[in-house]
Amino acid sequence: MKMIIGGFVLAAVAGALWARRRYVVVTVEGTSMAPTLSDGDLVLVRRRRIDQVTTGDVVVLEPPLTAAGLGPPGRDGRHWNIKRAVALPGDPVPPGIGDGVARVPAGALVVLGDNIDSVDSRQRGFFDAGRLLGVALRRLGGPPL
Repeated sequence: MKMIIGGFVLAAVAGALWARRRYVVVTVEGTSMAPTLSDGDLVLVRRRRIDQVTTGDVVVLEPPLTAAGLGPPGRDGRHWNIKRAVALPGDPVPPGIGDGVARVPAGALVVLGDNIDSVDSRQRGFFDAGRLLGVALRRLGGPPL
């Protein structure tokens, strides 16, 4: 009986570690994604690399290193932004973004908030794909995004 319980505990711990490496819950702060997401919403995020992102995905990533006006860092000491991916490496650059660059460079992406008042690629330019945390899957307690 002890072996069965020990095996169950080991499987539960292994499952929790597996999920922790692949998923994270973030809290939305601010209104940049309104009306899609609201301040205080909890969002389930699946860790992803840039080659696993598609245009239109809601992504969580760190802002460019030179970004000013950031609020206090989160519990992990990092600043996170939640935005919509509108152009990926090799895609045409949307109007008003980039200094005459025709295509999004490798290792970069263009993100916009759903709220017109969002601070995003319109002000900060390209976001570094290496600073991507992942893709938001759903609002906890709500429908898929």
